[in-house]
Amino acid sequence: MTSHPLPAAPRRRALFHLGAFAALACMAALPVQAQTTAWPAKPIRLVVGYAAGGATDVIARLVAARLGDSLGQPVVVDNRAGANSNVGAEAVARAPADGYTLYVYTIANTINASLYAKLGYDPVKDFEPIGLIAKIPNILVVNPRLPIKNLADYVRYAKESKDGITFASSGSGSSIHLSGEMFKMQSRLKMLHVPYRGSAPAVTDLLGGQVDSMFDNTPSALPHVQAGKLRAIAITSAQRSPLLPDVPTLAESGYAGFDVQSWFGLAAPTGTPRAVVEQINAALNKALTQPEVRSRLQELAATPEGGSPDKMRSFAASEIKRWREVVKESGATAE
Repeated sequence: MTSHPLPAAPRRRALFHLGAFAALACMAALPVQAQTTAWPAKPIRLVVGYAAGGATDVIARLVAARLGDSLGQPVVVDNRAGANSNVGAEAVARAPADGYTLYVYTIANTINASLYAKLGYDPVKDFEPIGLIAKIPNILVVNPRLPIKNLADYVRYAKESKDGITFASSGSGSSIHLSGEMFKMQSRLKMLHVPYRGSAPAVTDLLGGQVDSMFDNTPSALPHVQAGKLRAIAITSAQRSPLLPDVPTLAESGYAGFDVQSWFGLAAPTGTPRAVVEQINAALNKALTQPEVRSRLQELAATPEGGSPDKMRSFAASEIKRWREVVKESGATAE
């Protein structure tokens, strides 16, 4: 059969319709390609609300390296210090909810929820919990020149002293401060809080005898305890620390249920895709099983936690409630 070419005008119309159909087909395919692009496709930023070198920063960098290995993209730590971690928290709350900005959410954020009259973010509504990382207890330490060798001595000294007993902290509203306030609430002792701008100057004055005691973070206090420059008389966690097996807990020393620990978790801006949250959670839990990670955390007196996003959400909610009550009764305010 002999084929007859189409006239010029019909041929152009046919080519036009064919081209339009091809263009529509390509446009229809674009959303599918975008949806199937693997995450992560670029480096991830992990915001820390404190300066480099502290416990939060050290733990963040330890976890970031292992997350990067699992996720196949670098996880870069970004220190945004200021206002007891509020500067970093606000930056993350306002970041795109695409999985490329994460935050080391800590006990401070649950305290700040009631400590500050106004925040630039909502500690609950603006964050998507990913998982807990670790917990670190505080230690009640005293100057060894005082006649205090155990908690009973501490209570007796506070009762017999005309002015009671002083306890230092790294700042008003810190977990170190509120550990002391919680003990004060339970013991009903006369205790005077002496706030400092950071743990280092507080410890310096404790070593010098300008203050009597402190509920200090274990990594900060431990070297001084081991050197005999401070005396540890109780630990704030529910269980004893393997680094200080002879130091009893406050709970076993007569204050049932006392369990205060600094803690660290991962969070993302609210609206981050559930699949991304679950992927990061799996990478975090995998990291916390690695022997070198667990060993390094143990050196910091930290207990690995892990678990689901829902576990962290429930825990953070309970912490917000607990610290609201302590802040209210103690009258603590932000500096």
